[in-house]
Amino acid sequence: MKNLMTKVQNFIKDESGPTAVEYAVMLALIIVVCIGTITTLGTQVDSTFQGVQAGLPGAN
Repeated sequence: MKNLMTKVQNFIKDESGPTAVEYAVMLALIIVVCIGTITTLGTQVDSTFQGVQAGLPGAN
């Protein structure tokens, strides 16, 4: 019984769980920022290429 109580106390004191959760939240935020940035840049690049295409002679 004492061994079980020691394991429970060690489990409660262990901080590796919250650290993994914090890393997962940070990773999710980084992914959201990357997706937003790529979407914005993709739209701007597309409009730039559309402008170049319109400026070329004989382009449809």
